[in-house]
Amino acid sequence: MLISHLELWTTCWECVSRPYTVFICSLTAALYCLWGRKCQTPGLISSKAFSAFLHKHCPLVAERFSPTPWCWGGRLQTVVCALFKSRLPVTYRNELIHTVDGGQISLDWVDNQASATYTESSTRPTVLILPGLTGNSQAAYVLHIVSQVTRRGYRCVVFNNRGAGGEELLTPVTYSGANTSDLERVVHHVKGLYPHAPVLGAGFSFGGMLLLNYLARKRTESGMVAGFTISVPWDALKSAASVEEPLNWLLFNKYLTNGLCRAVIRNRKVLEKVGDIDHVLKAQTIREFDERFTILQFGYKSCTDYYRDASPDKKLPSTAVPILCLNAADDPLSPQNAFPLTIVQGLPNVALLLTAHGGHIAFLQGLFPFGETYMERLFGQFVQAVFEHPTDIKKACGIKEEKMS
Repeated sequence: MLISHLELWTTCWECVSRPYTVFICSLTAALYCLWGRKCQTPGLISSKAFSAFLHKHCPLVAERFSPTPWCWGGRLQTVVCALFKSRLPVTYRNELIHTVDGGQISLDWVDNQASATYTESSTRPTVLILPGLTGNSQAAYVLHIVSQVTRRGYRCVVFNNRGAGGEELLTPVTYSGANTSDLERVVHHVKGLYPHAPVLGAGFSFGGMLLLNYLARKRTESGMVAGFTISVPWDALKSAASVEEPLNWLLFNKYLTNGLCRAVIRNRKVLEKVGDIDHVLKAQTIREFDERFTILQFGYKSCTDYYRDASPDKKLPSTAVPILCLNAADDPLSPQNAFPLTIVQGLPNVALLLTAHGGHIAFLQGLFPFGETYMERLFGQFVQAVFEHPTDIKKACGIKEEKMS
């Protein structure tokens, strides 16, 4: 346990005859002070009733978040997490389902048949996971979320966006942040298999945008009992501008754009019908990729129109289930000036939890932050609260019984 400022300086004074000791103690004290400033209780924006529910069942919302002391800033948090996060062993059952336009979607299931808490498969709660822009079921952060789900006795299924899960594209259609038809198809399929099992949606970054757009569009007919998002970009235009800053472009934008281009290369033959693929593959930013490829598929006149349609911030009032959103103020891909604070303050069913530090899909803690992180612990508490206290959360969010299906 860290000693107090007084104890630290007393120790230093006793060693004042040794200059090098004084220097080391002074440096330690300075680092301690800097680290102490980084350790803050997250800010929770929500209605009083929803806040009370979260404080009772998700105690992490009221605890100080202590980020990894040597990870200075959101960029470093993001990079370290992406490069060094541990990969837990998970065995999936893959299922391919078909869409009305002749395409196919890859779903990766963990049925958790050994669940001691929910032995009956028909009523076992299900978590539907939506990965980030270029992610899929093998992403390290997804594997850790799956572990949180299964250890609590629940079932989970990962929705891999078209072409992102390794499956062949059968039609010249991939995905966008505003088009929720594939997600609707997946939810309908899951509910068809297990009509009596509650479903919670969990979205990371781009997956969070898709989830919130879906919940706003379907309202009381979403088929979900709750939603959880991590590092969602609230305003796609502001996120695009942030990730195009020179250092962010070098660290993140270029990497994500290359990932999008690789998916196009894998399915080049069928995607040739969309446009000039050689031109698409020369894209240097996500915005350029969307201008040359995404908006052509989904009929937008401009990238600006697409980004406005994909941004979930102003759609939150249309949602009708409890939603908890986690964001960091130093997120390089989801800038703080886009957080919908005023909108959330007026909603009974949406809570926005803000940490001063944490980066993008990172929230690293401890000296060796390669395992379980703050975001996964928070998710574990929230998903358990939703499934184990359904009546309480409905009441806290002012939702009538028939509105949660």
